[in-house]
Amino acid sequence: MRPKIDDVARLAQVSIKTVSRVLNNELRVAEDTRARVHAAVATLNYRPSFAARSLAGHRSFQIALACDNPSPYYVYEMQSGVRDRCVAEGVRMIAQPYDHDSDQLAEDIESLVATSGVDGLILTPPATDYAQVLDLIARHDIRFVLVSPGSAQDLTASVFIDNAGAAAAMMRHLLALGHRRIGFICGHGSYATSDQRLAGYRSALDDAGIAFDPALVRPGNYDFAAGVDAGEALLALAAPPTAIFAANDEMAAGMLSVAHHRGLSVPNDLSIAGFGDDAVARFVWPPLTTIRQPVRRMGYEAADLLLAPDFRAERREIPFELIRRQSTGPARSGG
Repeated sequence: MRPKIDDVARLAQVSIKTVSRVLNNELRVAEDTRARVHAAVATLNYRPSFAARSLAGHRSFQIALACDNPSPYYVYEMQSGVRDRCVAEGVRMIAQPYDHDSDQLAEDIESLVATSGVDGLILTPPATDYAQVLDLIARHDIRFVLVSPGSAQDLTASVFIDNAGAAAAMMRHLLALGHRRIGFICGHGSYATSDQRLAGYRSALDDAGIAFDPALVRPGNYDFAAGVDAGEALLALAAPPTAIFAANDEMAAGMLSVAHHRGLSVPNDLSIAGFGDDAVARFVWPPLTTIRQPVRRMGYEAADLLLAPDFRAERREIPFELIRRQSTGPARSGG
């Protein structure tokens, strides 16, 4: 038979109310008591009933993740990270995709909060910087956490990486290889991360004493096609770059496709770098030098902030890592 809460209480030698407090992660429980309850839960393989917990504590024990990104890998990793933390807490995750170009975006997200009865919400870019969306959520007196916010950094709890610092680190890598004409493919204009990565690109040039050349910067859309279009434009310049840094790996892969079609050797003729360390970064040839953005961990930490008993507007920075692979090398003569 499926174990019940009174079985846990009996094994842990505590009251049913104490078991409920531990499962609800309430603070006023002694640590040794909490440990006994968790041990009993593990021994019995006890799985609490969401319906019973909801009725007892006036909570749904569900949180929602509203996520939109051109990269399926990003979406999968974000969902996986949030789900991992929810499983550990005995909470359900509702994953809600959204279309950031929709005129109904704010209403759709408000409807999700109002009709699902979730205890909290995690919001990913670009909606993290849409004032109308944030205002509507705030009206519902619900916990929410922002992933990689731009302008709304102090509004509520958030997780992020130093996008500008990461982009500058990649630029220092390319500059150390002797590259001086370095192209940059921007991300989607709705994402604050795009501006942050461009800022890192420009700051590294300033630090190296290299003048910013607007002709070397092309708009992008965080997808493969944008990388192709930007790559064609950059390589058509009278003085093309010897290295190109794309604001995500999908666009870097598109750039790599252009190089192959033009018969260029990567990295002998052209170095290419990306951002994210998505699956595509490891599967293309040559594998991409990139910035590892730990999306799964960001999702996990966002859920951890949301589920904290003492929820507060904490800003949690997650470290990035520069991953060197075969797509970058020394600049060719005159680069």
